[in-house]
Amino acid sequence: MFREDVKNIHEKVLKENDPEAWERISHFTFEEVQDDVDLPNKTKLISNLAYLLGMQGLEEYRLMLPVALDNGVSPVEVKEIVYQAVDYLGLGRVMPFFKVTNTILLDRGEKLPLPKQATTTMENRLEKGEETQMRLFGPQMKDFAKKGTINKWLVDNCFGDYYTRKGFSDKEREMITFCYLAAQGGCEPQLLAHAKANVGLGNDQQFLTKIVLANVPFIGYPRSLNAINVINQVK
Repeated sequence: MFREDVKNIHEKVLKENDPEAWERISHFTFEEVQDDVDLPNKTKLISNLAYLLGMQGLEEYRLMLPVALDNGVSPVEVKEIVYQAVDYLGLGRVMPFFKVTNTILLDRGEKLPLPKQATTTMENRLEKGEETQMRLFGPQMKDFAKKGTINKWLVDNCFGDYYTRKGFSDKEREMITFCYLAAQGGCEPQLLAHAKANVGLGNDQQFLTKIVLANVPFIGYPRSLNAINVINQVK
């Protein structure tokens, strides 16, 4: 079902006017990659959406979002992927995805806004952000917020506002962050830090490699090879 859904939406766009391209894209993306990458469909789809945000693939995201919603990814999970992207991509790049996501959800009969997922308040977001950062990266992150303004923002905003939300576990959020960073390119130091955090949470190097491979058709080879190189650096 998942494979055919994804294949069909791309066939409608490509086959009539670009049959030669479609022949090879279809075989590689919907047969070779799908057969060779052993991941649950929902995991693939969540990673696809996060990758498409990271690479600014808005039109592909518009095609893939209904497929994700039809194959086990909930509206809450979709919204969390978009919300968390703000701190890793910036509002300027995420705003178009808010618009597309809301349009598709409303067209499908979802009532917006969705139920609240926040667990922190404006008063405790710094404290809870520090707890989260230490849980993910270790006790050395204690008092990280005191080292500078942007450090404080990372703690209260990135970790206190977003990582504390319901909808995804730490393990899932770290996988999503890895996808944003791998898709952007040029973020290899941050990608390595988050690859290490993923491994520490149980998303081992084999799993992360599969995530990269599942997204090669969307992102291409250069950034995929860079991401695999980073994964291989994790000790």
